[in-house]
Amino acid sequence: MQMSDGCSAIKAEALLREWTESASLVKHGLAVARCTESYGFREAARRGMSADEASRLAELYRCAGLLHDFDYQRHPTPEEHPFVGVKFLREQGWPEQMLHAILAHAEYSGVPPETHLDKALFASDELAGFLTACTLVKPSRSIADVEVAGVMKKMKDKAFARAVKREDILRGADLLEIPLQEHISNCLRAMQEHAQELGL
Repeated sequence: MQMSDGCSAIKAEALLREWTESASLVKHGLAVARCTESYGFREAARRGMSADEASRLAELYRCAGLLHDFDYQRHPTPEEHPFVGVKFLREQGWPEQMLHAILAHAEYSGVPPETHLDKALFASDELAGFLTACTLVKPSRSIADVEVAGVMKKMKDKAFARAVKREDILRGADLLEIPLQEHISNCLRAMQEHAQELGL
């Protein structure tokens, strides 16, 4: 499976599902992928890419989101995740820039976020989880009813979704050099557009 020219989101999702039994972890991968993908399209527009080039770039971003935690259920310790997964993916011929982003999303890996893809994945990871949590406390349990102002308010509530690292969400927006509200809006819109796929 040689993928040096790009990657397949279909293969990436199949791999995520093969390695992950937890429905919530699969949903997290799907959500992060859609957020990250949306930043791929934004980056393509910034670079003035053609439609085909934009689609390929966005798919690379989506694959990074799908696979950033694919080894987590089997190898949850900081000694193994994401290193085991990255080693497997490298042997399978997945793109090095995607592997770099997966390593960079784990602060303890020693790999800092450098590329736009690195930063988009890091920025999307915790926020996707937080937006899911904001959705599940809505009476409708529908992400269509989540608003940026409500998310901002929930971020200040330390008791809400306390496992989510607020500092990573803030740092993600800083890495992307956009205001926090804009970052939340971008990811919220990406998840709303794929609500059925995400079960939200």
